This record gives sequence, structure tokens and C-alpha cells, in this order.
Amino acid sequence: MDKALFPEGVERCDIKRFGGWMTFCLVLGAWALLSVALCLLKGLNQTGMNDYFAFGVWIVVDLAVIALGAGAFFTGFLTYILKQNELKNIINHAVIIGFICYSGAILMLGIDIGQPIRGWFGFWHANIHSMLTEVMFCITTYLVVLIVEFVPLILEQKQVNRVAGPHFFAHNLHTIMIVFAAVGTFLSFFHQGSLGGMFGVLYGRSFAFRAGFLIWPWTFFLFIWSSIAAGPCFTMLVAFVVEKVSGRKLVPQKTFNLLGKISGWLLATYFVAKVADTIYWTLVTVPASGHRVWDYFKDPFYGLWLLFIELILGTLVPAVMLLLPKVRSRRGLFVLAACLACLGVTANRFIFVIQTLAVPELPFERFIRYFATWQEWGIVAGIIAYGFIVYSLAYRYLPVFPKEVELNAPK
Repeated sequence: MDKALFPEGVERCDIKRFGGWMTFCLVLGAWALLSVALCLLKGLNQTGMNDYFAFGVWIVVDLAVIALGAGAFFTGFLTYILKQNELKNIINHAVIIGFICYSGAILMLGIDIGQPIRGWFGFWHANIHSMLTEVMFCITTYLVVLIVEFVPLILEQKQVNRVAGPHFFAHNLHTIMIVFAAVGTFLSFFHQGSLGGMFGVLYGRSFAFRAGFLIWPWTFFLFIWSSIAAGPCFTMLVAFVVEKVSGRKLVPQKTFNLLGKISGWLLATYFVAKVADTIYWTLVTVPASGHRVWDYFKDPFYGLWLLFIELILGTLVPAVMLLLPKVRSRRGLFVLAACLACLGVTANRFIFVIQTLAVPELPFERFIRYFATWQEWGIVAGIIAYGFIVYSLAYRYLPVFPKEVELNAPK
């Protein structure tokens, strides 16, 4: 019965192995449910957050997955707006990754606000002077767009697609997908930027504060830039992992090469822009605030090694690797470059979220270190388990990769 639900002409693991994998995911989910119950019943004193750290690991992961999920909107933009038809081989996969990242981020925020039952307050009593209001509206709306983009794939499931109504509806949704790609690009552009802009306008936090263009600090543009550079890398990385686990070819190498080359150029230009921003911040912005740059890195926990991981190991190195055709043609090096790019954008989000709150602003203050509790890590594990479950079910039962049958045909 299970095999009758598989996409036409493909192979999947037996139900026992799949059931074992799902059991592992459910164990992670059980840890998450216990953590959620403790945080909601006993309050956020179950976390490592305090008066110094209003943000913690949840926001780091939240900003990181939103950046990594940008592969969905950027791949959609390249496919439907710029007509890079080669990327149609990976667009379904990108949409699923984007849906998991954005829905997972919203689920995590529901716990982070402490009283999720009041989550609707942000819409009904919107603070129009806050960048986070725009972020909240755009992220929620873009999740709706991702759901709309996900629906045709669900309706193309082999058994569902035999019914005339769903088949007709899915076909017509495909014909107007360019509209949703454009809307998704617009929404993602602004919420990615506003997430960075929020830190850039923190006048009371000189570590994060930046100069900018008109009303936008440089971090507004740098967050957009880093997300569209690293997002496709995460999309490719997940595809690589699925190919390795399943033992099947899923995406043509030509598609990987194209997306890798685009990411390489974006990482390279982002590196130049980020270095220019850092130099200006070092020579102009920080002295104007009455601080010295070294003051921000005196604590070994928040040392210059973080900047090295972000700029060199997580940006420059993968940029150079992805721009070299010989590297892109070797699967191991390609995977390494994608991993480093994901590491770089995650380090950037950690620096802006945690280090911004940790560094002292007044002479009598000291560095504060933040350590997440097992309850916080439990909820992070739950979001990971959620992503595993959604993607595993989609890969098993939906036609995610259009070229899978062709690539695995006997020669």
C-alpha cells in the first residue's frame, strides 16, 4: 500500500527503515514538547535569557534558518523572473526547504514570546514605529506564499493527481507561479533587510550600530546580500545529503554548477561589501561612539576568532571555492564550500544577536556570557525534527525532483 503512494517510477526505502527514522524524529519531538511545556508553564526562567539577554539561541537559530531559507525566494526569482529554466530541476526542493525554515521559525517565535496565545497582538495592535512589525507581517505573508507554492506539489501526488479537480487546480496554479515568485521576492527582500536594519539602528548598542544610506543602515543591505548568497548553498547542501542518504541521483550536476556559480559571485561581492562596512565601522563609527574596537573583543568568548569564522572561513573561502569550476565539479569540495557558507551566515547572526548584547557599553559594566539551557536546545531540536519529518514525507510521497527517474534510469 505504501509503495502505491510513491511518485511514478522511483524507489524509496522500505517501511521499516522509514519507520525507524520517523521514530528518531519523534524522540526529538518528545524532548521538544517537554521543553515547551516547561517554558510555557513555568516561564522563561527555564532559559538562559535574563535582563541582559532578551534574545538567546532561539533568535540566533530563527535568524539563521530565515537566512538559509532564502534559497526558496531567490531560486524562485531566478527561475520564474530571470528565466533560468535549469533551476526548475531544484525549485520544488527549494520551496519545501523554504516552507520548513519559515514555518519552523514562526513556531519557535511562538515559544520565544512567552505567551503565544497573545501572538495576534502584533497584528491587531501593530507598533508602526518598529522594524519588527514589518518583519512580522512580511514573514507571515511570505509563509502564506510558500504554502501556495507548496500546494501544487502536494496535488501532484500520484493518487491525488488522478482526480480531475486537484489536477486542474494544480495545473492552473503552475501557470501563475510567476506572480507568487514576484510577491515572495518582494516580501523576502524587505523582511531580510529589516532584520538587519533593526540591529543597525540600535543607537544604544555601539557594537551593532551602523551608518547607512538615507534611512537604511548598511546592515539592512548586508543581511539581504548574505541571505541570497548562503540560502542557495543550504538548498544545495540538503539536496546533497538526500542524494547521499538515498543513494540516488536527484539533481543534474549542471543545475548544481549554475546555482553554485551564482552563490560564489554573491559571496565574493558580499565579502567586499562586508569588509568595507567593517573598515568604516572600525575607523569612523566606533571612535565616534567613544569606544575602541578592541574593547568589543577583549573577552575570549567573543574574540576576533568569531570575525575570522564569519569573514574568512565562512565567506571568502567558500566564495573562492564556488567560483572555481574544478571545485564545483568535485562533489566533496562542493559540499564543503556549501557547509562553510552556511557556517558563515550563522556566525554573522550569532554575532549580531549575542555579542551585541554581551559587550559592555558603560565603563563599569563587564562582558556577560550567555549559555542556553537544555530546554532551549530541546525546542531547537524539535524544530529540526519538524523539518526532518516534513521533508522526509515530501521526498517519499511527492514528485520533488523532476529529473530523478531520468537520472537513475539503467544505462
